Order: sequence, then C-alpha cells, then structure tokens
Amino acid sequence: MFRIWAKVLTEDKIVKQTVYEGEGAFAYSSFFRYLAEICDMLDVPTPVLLKPHILQYAKFRHVVFRPRDFIEDPGFDKLILENIS
Repeated sequence: MFRIWAKVLTEDKIVKQTVYEGEGAFAYSSFFRYLAEICDMLDVPTPVLLKPHILQYAKFRHVVFRPRDFIEDPGFDKLILENIS
C-alpha cells in the first residue's frame, strides 16, 4: 500500500487537498492512472505527464505541476503530489 498527498495551491495557500491510497506496490508504469484518479478526486483537470515529472517524483518523492503543464487553464498556481508512505 502507498499513499500520495495531493495539494492544489493558489497564491501559496492550499485550496484543495486529498490523500490517495493505492493498493499493492507503487508502480511508475501506472503513474498516469494515479494522477488521473487524484485529479478526479480533486475535480481539477489532469496535467500532461512527461518523463521529467516521473523522474522528479522518483528522485525527490514529490512533483510539482504548474499551469504550463496543463492543456487548459487549471485556475490555480500549483498541483503538488508528495509520497507520504
């Protein structure tokens, strides 16, 4: 089991947050599915997931998505995913 804390920030203040709990072992091959489910839980658009995002999460145990990572305007400043397992 693993847990990911997702936060939506506007002007450096948390406006939405959730904890995603996955069953089994964490798999980087399923990272987009985790991201899409988290965004559905938060009711925000899903960002474009690139290899540098996955590498940042693997190395630092967190990743930051900014408005430039979304196809449409997300309406917030940052989406942060942190590993809390």
